[in-house]
Amino acid sequence: MKRAFVFPGQGAQFAGMGQSLYEGSPAARELFERANEILGFRVTDLMFNGTVEDLKQTKVTQPAIFLHSVILARSLDERPGMVAGHSLGEFSALVANGTLAFEDGLRLVRARALAMQKACEANPSTMAAVLGLPDETVERVLEGIDEVVVTANYNCPGQLVISGSNKGIEIAGERLKAAGAKRVLPLVVGGAFHSPLMEPAREELSEAILATPFATPACPVYQNVNARPVTDPREIQQNLIAQLTAPVRWTQIVQRAIADGTTSFLEIGPGKVLQGLIKKVDAGATVDGIE
Repeated sequence: MKRAFVFPGQGAQFAGMGQSLYEGSPAARELFERANEILGFRVTDLMFNGTVEDLKQTKVTQPAIFLHSVILARSLDERPGMVAGHSLGEFSALVANGTLAFEDGLRLVRARALAMQKACEANPSTMAAVLGLPDETVERVLEGIDEVVVTANYNCPGQLVISGSNKGIEIAGERLKAAGAKRVLPLVVGGAFHSPLMEPAREELSEAILATPFATPACPVYQNVNARPVTDPREIQQNLIAQLTAPVRWTQIVQRAIADGTTSFLEIGPGKVLQGLIKKVDAGATVDGIE
């Protein structure tokens, strides 16, 4: 039996996340407190008692989801046959399979959050979910728009997220509806993640990634940018750098993992989003979660 550990990305956060872990395990509490020291603020206070608005701050959201996911994975006796993560979740996956040390992973997530926040403030932009169109149709429509607007997340068949300038998303929404999209839903996000508008953040984060040790993992990671199993530390590093401006190929990751012999998926971290997406990619997939 080959089991995949999969890790959620930004948007999965909720008030009270991780509190039972903190209170129920001295080992978990030690890791949370170490994280508070590294971050320079008590992220645990915001995770356990913060408001929805507190948890929406990118500098809080990303470390919070990472910590919840990674510490939960550490509490399991089982070891994965492969790992993958959706956007931010790829950092959790790389700690779970031993590519990154816990502290290094957290520092990179902090650097990522701050770099993305800065890029968003410098260039206001947004994202939208497109429902009910084939991926190829969405791609074709976007090619004809003379604004920055690209595919950002291939979540599952019939659900694709686009990313770009405010004007680009507005034009794309109109044209995609005309092409037959059931809905085009604007997302409440800080900016155009996984698009060329994140280039300043990619450049800033690449320095931190290149300065961080990457070890040979215990099992393959199926990475966002190419949806292929990777075990070479240098290749993992380069793919992680490319991730901020490239689309998340989640549909393709699930398809490839199943083709490679994955028999079940376990979502580790807040929420159940990935479980739903995996079932939409393959209705026969065995999925479960722990949060």
